[in-house]
Amino acid sequence: MTKSKTVVNNMMWRFLERCGAQGVQALVEIVLARLLDVEHFGAIALVTVIIRILQVFVDSGLANALIQKKDADQIDFSSVFYFNISICCVLYLLMFFAAPFISRFYRMPELIPVIRVLSLVLIMAGIKGVQQAYVSRHMMFRKFFRATLTGTVAAAVAGIWMAWKGYGIWALVAQHLLNTTIDTLMLWITVKWRPTRQFSWERLKGLLSFGWKLLASSLLNTIYNDLRQMIIGRTYSASDLAVYNRGKQMPHMIVTNINSSIDSVLLPAMSSEQDDRSRVRMMTRRAIKTSTYLMMPLMMGLAVCAEPLVRLILTEKWLPSVFFLRVFCFTYAFYPIHTANLNAIKAMGRSDIFLKLEIIKKAIGLTVIAITVFISLKAMTLSLIVTSVSGQIINSWPNRKLLDYRYRDQLMDMLPQIMLSCMMGAIVYCVEFLGLSDIATLIIQIPLGAVVYILGSKLLHIDSYDYIMNLAKSYLKGRKRTA
Repeated sequence: MTKSKTVVNNMMWRFLERCGAQGVQALVEIVLARLLDVEHFGAIALVTVIIRILQVFVDSGLANALIQKKDADQIDFSSVFYFNISICCVLYLLMFFAAPFISRFYRMPELIPVIRVLSLVLIMAGIKGVQQAYVSRHMMFRKFFRATLTGTVAAAVAGIWMAWKGYGIWALVAQHLLNTTIDTLMLWITVKWRPTRQFSWERLKGLLSFGWKLLASSLLNTIYNDLRQMIIGRTYSASDLAVYNRGKQMPHMIVTNINSSIDSVLLPAMSSEQDDRSRVRMMTRRAIKTSTYLMMPLMMGLAVCAEPLVRLILTEKWLPSVFFLRVFCFTYAFYPIHTANLNAIKAMGRSDIFLKLEIIKKAIGLTVIAITVFISLKAMTLSLIVTSVSGQIINSWPNRKLLDYRYRDQLMDMLPQIMLSCMMGAIVYCVEFLGLSDIATLIIQIPLGAVVYILGSKLLHIDSYDYIMNLAKSYLKGRKRTA
């Protein structure tokens, strides 16, 4: 199999894994949103914010360093494995003893046992982290598909059963913990790599010299992204945090499916071509054009269909989340340009530039948060638009020299998809003026949007449409030959 076909094949497996997991998760969230109180989701969000920040120490830095290093071997992987396990045990103990202080800060004493149980996911993350890096480095993304889907389905069944039986917030705790645990076990069974009794401080120091900058960058990014949630939970109410998160959840699910599929495969693929600048530039440009072609219409469609969709599947109690959903659709629509630019910088081995970019973006973001925090929750959310636009410009700036690929050129590559998505959105939104029921409105809007976008792609000869169709045909022909 050629290099390009290997990349596409693995990207499709990663995409299927994300779609399967997020699809099941979306159905579970709909059921749980109907069974549980809004406050339960707000409370669990406060805990997961802190855990997500601590989990960066495992998911970033050394894992990316293992993927990027050309000659990473068994000693490298084993050293990182033992180091990660040690760090995760320390982090769990930190959360265990900090639980009373965290619950007191949020004025919610019932969070103490929740924090102590849910934090066990940190230990699971330590076991799983190197396995994930091994899968990514060796382009074995079919393993992800099996492990993730099994964990998601099993956790979904347990979570819904517990919610039905009246366990309240513990249904959400069980779902999160079981998902990670089963996912870890499945990866351990299906991936043949095992740590050996080898550990090298010298190897670890070498990986840390590259990885610490990515770790610091990811830590800054995670803290910054979750800071709004922490502030909302402290300044406003658990219900406010719940509707904010609910508005974020739908667009985030779609973006994660597409973006993580591209992100997971693009870094190892680019890293293998890091000595060929023109090749990395071509891959970056193709990633931006293709992912934008997929992301833009999905975000636009979700934004214009938001109100009838939320009312139909989540009930009236979640309607306040519509505003937040639409803002997140706008900001997430441009994620491909962030991902492609940052992956190019990482693949070229410039983690120093990566860290500098994160510091600049977060300084701007924190300033915007400080200005809007006491105005209103909606003002805080709208500030995401400012940071999204500024982040695009900042992330693309180094690639003017690294790849000779300017932000202006990137915008021109995205412009056809943006214009076509806006036209589709305007046509689809007009259906709401017919005064039909929510389900009838959506039945018309969704296929209408798809038809308009596909026909527009053909009529306007959108390059990404032809590229995706050719890839699909080539993939299907290859599958027939091997069948």
